[in-house]
Amino acid sequence: MVRDHEEARENRSLRRTCYGELNRDARQFTTALNRHLHVMRERGVEEADSGVLEEAKNAHRDRYSEAQMIAPEEVLLRASAVNQALNKVYGQVKRLERGAPEPGETMETAAQAQYEVWEMLRTMRTAMRHDLGVSHED
Repeated sequence: MVRDHEEARENRSLRRTCYGELNRDARQFTTALNRHLHVMRERGVEEADSGVLEEAKNAHRDRYSEAQMIAPEEVLLRASAVNQALNKVYGQVKRLERGAPEPGETMETAAQAQYEVWEMLRTMRTAMRHDLGVSHED
């Protein structure tokens, strides 16, 4: 009984850490995409700009990979939606940067898609908080 309680506490602690890092890194990736779009509009992308975006993308990828092994289905569904949306925006941004957008892709459509990720992040965070028993509503 004591061991079961300890395991449950360790599991919750592991999820709390994972969720905190995933939330942070997904938000940073979203912010990096926004910044990159601004840089593309204002002055053109330099190597350092691409490096910042890649770092944010890689950090998010690593956190998402961890969550896939830890998070229950309800949280994973929300995290997966965020991951897919971020990767879609990233693809749009990189194609625009190369001057080879797909039909219908513009700076405006990429910026709108990036903006829409914020609501998905809120939904993901709410699912995480609910799983941890922090709140039932957010």
